[in-house]
Amino acid sequence: MSLYDHYLAAQGQVSTDSRQPQPGTLFFALNGPSFRGADFAAGALAAGARHAVVDDAALAAQDPAHYTYVLDPLAALQALAQEHRSHFRGPVLAVTGSNGKTTTKELLTVVLAQKFNVLATIGNLNNHIGVPLTLLRLKPEHDFAVIEMGANHRGEIADYCQWAVPTHGLITNIGKAHLEGFGGEEGIALGKGELFDYLQFNNGVVFVNSLDARLPALAAAVPQRVSYPGPADTYPATLLAADPQLHLRLWDGTEVAA
Repeated sequence: MSLYDHYLAAQGQVSTDSRQPQPGTLFFALNGPSFRGADFAAGALAAGARHAVVDDAALAAQDPAHYTYVLDPLAALQALAQEHRSHFRGPVLAVTGSNGKTTTKELLTVVLAQKFNVLATIGNLNNHIGVPLTLLRLKPEHDFAVIEMGANHRGEIADYCQWAVPTHGLITNIGKAHLEGFGGEEGIALGKGELFDYLQFNNGVVFVNSLDARLPALAAAVPQRVSYPGPADTYPATLLAADPQLHLRLWDGTEVAA
């Protein structure tokens, strides 16, 4: 059986942590800085995992019905996610930026869910493990996917785009988070801008925060772009209080609390 066949046999259930319940899952024995994932594969199978993906050839040879050998379990997880994404025909919106990614993703998901069956990143699982795990949660009944992408160095967003194949993209802002990893603010802009670069060359649509001076320039070469906020998108209000509720006075004198 191929790895994708094992994934289908597990009904799309994937796990990477042997400490969590494993019934029926496809377990990827990921390595960490101080542990070897293959050492936990037998425990995952004993806890109910259906099959384990390991980088231990000898272990896999002992029981090929329950183990698949790969050179790198993490790379195998990412490749599996890319293959699974290729079967999805709905729009995929990727969200990145220095700040506000998770909040923006949650707001977009709530709005889109009024009309679509939406798959969205859970919490902030937005890294080289979280993005593949999110993609592997895609089901035939989903209409739309919102994928959060985090990064702390150049090249990460480009990799995520290869797996997620976004059709739409939004960068919240360009800030100063992870300055060291990106090598400065210009590196941050280029790193986050990898999302727009991908969409430029893949006929995608970008949503451009025109209030961030760097973003219009990053999006300038993308033929399909939508800028925000527009003239009718801003509603002036006066902050009256914020303890414990938010109290605002709107432009017409109406006071509201939230």
